[in-house]
Amino acid sequence: HCFQHLLRHEGFEVTYLPVSSEGLVSPDDLRKVIRPDTILVSIMAANNETGAIQPVAGLGTICRERGVLFHTDAVQWFGKLPFSSIHQFNADLVSLCAHKFHGPKGAGLLYIRSPFLPQPIQFGGGHENERRAGTENLPSIIGLTEAIERFVSTPVFPTKLLSALTSELLVSIAGLDGVTIRGATQRLPNTLSFTVKGSDGIALMAALDLEGICASSGSACSAGSLEPSHVMLAMGVDPLESNSLVRFSLGRDSTRAEVEFVQETLPKILRQVRRLS
Repeated sequence: HCFQHLLRHEGFEVTYLPVSSEGLVSPDDLRKVIRPDTILVSIMAANNETGAIQPVAGLGTICRERGVLFHTDAVQWFGKLPFSSIHQFNADLVSLCAHKFHGPKGAGLLYIRSPFLPQPIQFGGGHENERRAGTENLPSIIGLTEAIERFVSTPVFPTKLLSALTSELLVSIAGLDGVTIRGATQRLPNTLSFTVKGSDGIALMAALDLEGICASSGSACSAGSLEPSHVMLAMGVDPLESNSLVRFSLGRDSTRAEVEFVQETLPKILRQVRRLS
């Protein structure tokens, strides 16, 4: 949406990169679309709907070779995968969000590689070295810092356990009639998305909720939207089938018993929804 704003209101030209059926950006496609007047490339490190992990370090190398600034949205990535240094993203700008690794909601962070200094987007006082005017939300900043420090020393998410549980869930779901797993093989350890041919997404969400199963029909950013997932459409999924998208996201408190309950209950839910669709 921020790039739509740049296109509509700021006069910039925006090029959208195609993705594969797994939702991945091709390095060759990136090389082809970079123009002499390209100033910025922005690519998610990990997709929020499918969990697909992009090869951001390699993409960043291409941008650096061409003299183009590279930004990566690592909001979903951070806290779920091994972290050694912010430099592993090979990016000029990296954005993070605290609540994705159990910090406070509403707190975010933008890493800016020196010496690049972006123009502020709001003006007033000289807060944050004149980069963002307005009184700082100190409690949230402290909470964000504490969450980062805890993650760097000990992973926020039990990655091995979540990866095993997600894999078990994937195997059982992939065998169900009409189900297609969406996203790349290289995905976040806690995220699993799939579509169900011939089923209605709203009905699926309602049926899952009645059984006490937490799921989403896409990203939280587009919650309540009746439009097909733009992520699925970009991956070439049929618009009708895109509306049946279901996303399971496991957390640090998720248990094997909960996963087994989903495995036992989901086939019945899919049969019920198909009869009604």
